[in-house]
Amino acid sequence: MTAVVGGVLGLAVVSALVVLVLAPRLSSVEPVETSPAAAPPTWAPPAAPPVEAATPGVGNPGLVDPAWADATAAATGIPRRALVAYAGAAIVKAQQMPQCGLSWTTLAGVGAVESGHGTYGDSTIGPDGTVTPPIYGIALDGGNTANIPDSDGGKIDGDATIDRAVGPMQLIPQTWRNWHTDGGGDGKEDPQNIDDAAAAAANYLCRSSIHMETEKGWRAAISAYNAADSYLTLAARFATTYDKAVAP
Repeated sequence: MTAVVGGVLGLAVVSALVVLVLAPRLSSVEPVETSPAAAPPTWAPPAAPPVEAATPGVGNPGLVDPAWADATAAATGIPRRALVAYAGAAIVKAQQMPQCGLSWTTLAGVGAVESGHGTYGDSTIGPDGTVTPPIYGIALDGGNTANIPDSDGGKIDGDATIDRAVGPMQLIPQTWRNWHTDGGGDGKEDPQNIDDAAAAAANYLCRSSIHMETEKGWRAAISAYNAADSYLTLAARFATTYDKAVAP
């Protein structure tokens, strides 16, 4: 489940959102298994930043060096189209808000848990970054989740009776409205687009906590996304696995 809650709902509601909305279909590189004697990671230290393109292209993906993207996608198993969305969003936040310390591996860890990098339910990411078919979470009706009444008339989440998380980063309607952005540079803003969704998630994380290069800051940011200990552990395992895959 996504626990992204923005605006007036605040962290009290976030703390109640502890059940996964989607059972993620994970990427080809699974998080590193830990032995019974080894504790799972409690956070994800920052990875080396993405290599930036010598000649930037369109949108956040255009900021990423193509050779770096090819090599990193091959090493990590992250679909290249998703990877450049995460890396581009991290580059932008490093420029806009360097004190945040958001790493591309953290965005990738969240994307892995939330939707298997946009592949949940046989969805695929198109060349423009849009997932097909669209990804919707379960109704947040108070059953195994917090009760979040409809806030968008179904315009964002397709449900005029109750709110649902949407897109590859599983943003709820309130959060999308607060942190929406055009990450793809195409003049459109769509939570079902990996560029826009990754950029919105970066906005949210960096407004939830800063100094994500520290354990305290990282855990505070991810807890704002989903407060479950199991969620933090899984996101950290993915992020650290991706980092190890590309470490020299």
